[in-house]
Amino acid sequence: MPSPFDDIRALLANMPGVDDNALTGAREREAQLTKPAGSLGRLEEIAEFLAAWQGGRPHVDNPLVAVFAGNHGVVRQGVSPFPASVTQAMVANFQAGGAAINQICKTFDLSLKVYELALSQPTGDITAEPALDERACAATMAFGMEALAGGPDLLVLGEMGIGNTTVAAAIYCALFGGEPEEWVGRGTGIDDSGLNRKADAVRAALETHRGNLEDPLEVLRRLGGREIAAMAGAILGARHQRVPVLLDGFVVCSAAAVLYALDPCALDHCLAGHVSAENAHARALREMNKAPLLSLGMRLGEGSGAALAVGVVKAAVACHNGMATFAQAGVAGKEA
Repeated sequence: MPSPFDDIRALLANMPGVDDNALTGAREREAQLTKPAGSLGRLEEIAEFLAAWQGGRPHVDNPLVAVFAGNHGVVRQGVSPFPASVTQAMVANFQAGGAAINQICKTFDLSLKVYELALSQPTGDITAEPALDERACAATMAFGMEALAGGPDLLVLGEMGIGNTTVAAAIYCALFGGEPEEWVGRGTGIDDSGLNRKADAVRAALETHRGNLEDPLEVLRRLGGREIAAMAGAILGARHQRVPVLLDGFVVCSAAAVLYALDPCALDHCLAGHVSAENAHARALREMNKAPLLSLGMRLGEGSGAALAVGVVKAAVACHNGMATFAQAGVAGKEA
């Protein structure tokens, strides 16, 4: 019998790769620019990465920050000092232009779209039941792909959802192993007793769904949330449209981790914008072989760290496209 996840698996089985000709062209240009080879470090790698996925000269002309918001039944377990209603209030703040992500987007000339995902209907409490059924999870992943509808040339992912660091910790624990205490963190600022409740909630969730967590898509639907499913869909949709992706922090990367567990090549078009101060984000990035562009001690979410990293990406593109070559500048190149 067909499964709602069949279409997702088909997309994973047919992911496009890099444009080898564009990558070669970018490397040849880098070798001709007026600088010692490799002297711009990761800026050179970023320019080549963009060229390889965009299929030509790298560009950041239409970057989009997509923030997905969802609510979680696990909040009933006391895993956050804030009520679920704060999710809706923060979405309103995004829409009014009053959040940190709004200021960062203005600074770097980034478009911002906020996607509300049935905020009045929290997902199931993962300590006792699946967060979503398979059909709803697959449909939410498909909805996340709609973030590509406007044709961005760089997709920056962010999220909002009270309780979602608990959900992310459960996903990481199921996918990468270890104890709940190794994955939970302070989130929105819980105290020690709250931290213990988070670990207990993750432990209870893993026990409740034990025997059903071998398939990463089952991990997503049972332990995840709507915003996490939507971001996983957005990442996969971006791959098929050859749009590079900048990942934000702990929660965004849990969506990426699901795809990585399905196929380690699924994140080849993604860069980690930053490493969060949230306890286990650095470990998650190591598990997925992603080196962050920034490390600023941030743990806000909203896409804020990844949006800041767009400044670095834009600088990489400007250097690659705007610098003179040795021939143009009349500067002697390196002798053979």
